[in-house]
Amino acid sequence: MPSSTFTALSPESQGSPFWNRLTETMPRAKLDALHLQRVQALTHYAYEHSAFYRRKFDDAGIKPSDIRSLDDFKRKVPITDKSEFISLQQQRPPYGDTIALPLDFVAHHCETSGTTGVPLAIPYSMYDSVRYGESWVYGFWGLGIRPTDTFYFAFGWGNFAGFWSAYWGARRLGARVISGGGLDTKGHIEAILRMKPTVLISTPTFAMRIAAVAAEMGIDLSKSSIKFTYHAGEPGPTALPGMREQIEKAWGAKAGELLGIAEVDAMAPGCPLGDGVHVNEMNVFSWSMDPESMQEVPDSEIGENIVTGYGNTAQPLLNYRTHDLVRRRSSCACGRTWSKLEGAVLGRTDFMVTVRGTNVYQTAVENILTEVEGVSMHYELVLTHEEGNDCMRVRFEPEPTVDPSRWKSVAADAQARIHKALHVRLDVVAVEPRSLPRFELKTKRIIDQRPKELRRALDR
Repeated sequence: MPSSTFTALSPESQGSPFWNRLTETMPRAKLDALHLQRVQALTHYAYEHSAFYRRKFDDAGIKPSDIRSLDDFKRKVPITDKSEFISLQQQRPPYGDTIALPLDFVAHHCETSGTTGVPLAIPYSMYDSVRYGESWVYGFWGLGIRPTDTFYFAFGWGNFAGFWSAYWGARRLGARVISGGGLDTKGHIEAILRMKPTVLISTPTFAMRIAAVAAEMGIDLSKSSIKFTYHAGEPGPTALPGMREQIEKAWGAKAGELLGIAEVDAMAPGCPLGDGVHVNEMNVFSWSMDPESMQEVPDSEIGENIVTGYGNTAQPLLNYRTHDLVRRRSSCACGRTWSKLEGAVLGRTDFMVTVRGTNVYQTAVENILTEVEGVSMHYELVLTHEEGNDCMRVRFEPEPTVDPSRWKSVAADAQARIHKALHVRLDVVAVEPRSLPRFELKTKRIIDQRPKELRRALDR
């Protein structure tokens, strides 16, 4: 839908919250029938073209023809994990035997952000990149972004996959693109004021950092040309209402978010209602699993999100563990029939800690911190293991306007709110402003200092 055709659309189409009303509102029975056709075709494709999957299927004693229902697919197709792919890639760079296309068909190489220290290499065919890009457009359109908008990318354009795919999305939408690659924070501010884009693409915490630096320069970005901010890479506006409020106030813009998994897809655009994300069921089949029993959990219960991507022809991902804990709903007042994940990601299987018998999730703590007056967006959650128990300490920077004499009272307020909401006492302490690290891509919130045998590294 290029810009040149946008004005030809009817006012009703221009005002619609749906990029593709037919697919976004498809009845569940039709969606499931479509999913079955697609997973059957994908199973055959992976078995025939990927040595990795052929081996996985043969070891499990199944053939693609054994998949006759979605339940068959969930129960019989082996669960896969990023660690398997990384191991094979290290043995035979760059992609191991997971690749399902000749290298001549790989149009773009990207990598995960490599939080573990070992990034996952991701090959994309041209088909993959176009399909991946359209996943962003559902969210752009639902927020109100149109082909006549101009995107500004506050992104360094390295191998990190996330915002490359957002770029593909902007191109699919037909919008104008401005790159901020290579600029520092002040350079981004000057470019925005000079070029007057209407959409900011960045991680949510970097959007806050840009606004803070602009304020120090005496610039009020709420009066800039930016009408929308759109984010990914870490918990943002649909997971943390307090963060959404701060971003929208700082920028005078409407904030949106997408939940993506670099190696899978820009898989879940934000709900227009702002309280979660919808799985893009045109590109992804997903279900929720109890990470302990490995059994499916029903809607409304928290489980690990297991995904299968339809747009990964170069490196297929079937029944892939995300380690993201989600609460799935089957309906939404926005009108989409695609599965909704309330609050996006609620936590991680590897970062859910039990403190004095209580399960504590990262996002739950973050939601509370955003509501405490005097707590800035710069904080970290430090995990330790003491006397046989997991412990979590919250370290935060106070807002610059908070007098140091009040830091302890702000910490006490945060600690009391956490105790009231989560029924567990966490140690909350204030640290000197600007003492915590700043990030342009994913902000590292969790500092895991537990013994190695008691923790799992971040998968992305």
